[in-house]
Amino acid sequence: MDPRSEVLLRQADRFTGRLLLAGLPADDLLGHLPDAQGWSWHAGDQAALTARFGPRVEFGTAPPAVDIESAVLFVPKSRELTDYLVASLASRLAGRSLFLVGEKRGGVERAAKQAGALGPLRKLDSARHCQLWEIAVTEAPATPDLEALAQRLDLDTPAGSLEIVTLPGVFSHGRLDRGTALLLEHLDRLPTGRILDFGCGAGVIGAVLKRLYPHCALSMLDVDAFALHSTRLTLQANGLEADLLAADGIEHAHRELAAIVSNPPFHQGVHTDYRPSEALLRQAPRHLAASGELRIVANSFLKYPPLLQDAFGQCQTLAEQDGFRIYRAWRG
Repeated sequence: MDPRSEVLLRQADRFTGRLLLAGLPADDLLGHLPDAQGWSWHAGDQAALTARFGPRVEFGTAPPAVDIESAVLFVPKSRELTDYLVASLASRLAGRSLFLVGEKRGGVERAAKQAGALGPLRKLDSARHCQLWEIAVTEAPATPDLEALAQRLDLDTPAGSLEIVTLPGVFSHGRLDRGTALLLEHLDRLPTGRILDFGCGAGVIGAVLKRLYPHCALSMLDVDAFALHSTRLTLQANGLEADLLAADGIEHAHRELAAIVSNPPFHQGVHTDYRPSEALLRQAPRHLAASGELRIVANSFLKYPPLLQDAFGQCQTLAEQDGFRIYRAWRG
């Protein structure tokens, strides 16, 4: 079981009644708290939890519309996302308790002390490198408007000017990262057909692809509900269309793709996790049509070429700049 869940269960007598678990891990916590509901924005966790607990867990960027007596927030890495989540939950908890749990190095203490402005604060437990805090909400904030928290970037790209909309917690919120910027310069001569933007984030790569290849069928996949919401806003802002997929891996994508384009993610929470990216490299050939192509950007230190060589039989470096490389691999 996740250490954060173990810390909660050390205080299980506090978590009776109608409890909302926000950002909960995909473990058996709900099995120990039969009156609790779950709210997830991670598609992989959502799928695993739904398989075990059915409609007790909802996926999205806003809390489920259920009556609650208290809530627990599993504090995420992003401070901006944490602020939104705290406000979303506390707005429904006047006179009730909001609990924060998280790893010490993940910022739970900072989040708790900032949320202390909502009411009396106390630390309930510290174990397994985690902390549990309680805020007795006396100053409930207004329900936050997520889209009002968006940052909008006007970018000059190889496909022309685009407006990119980023939400709290989404990769590279409020800016264009250097790796993606380099990839945008090397999207020419892709095969014709359906294209997948894997790990779409705020939709930068997919929006450029749709402008460069307006007749392509475009799919955009991400594990995170906030990223998919950002992508949806980016597409709307630029009059573009694509299929959006909430999923945690390439195995959920279409088959017979003409191309897969990605700045593959390799961070999850406070931990580094290369598994989704490495799975993408290994499994991409199964999702590509004959002569289909994978084109990615990656940090130069990542040992991706051997994986691509094993999966495809060939790998080409198209560019290298500022610690990033553009790789191209294709089905023969």
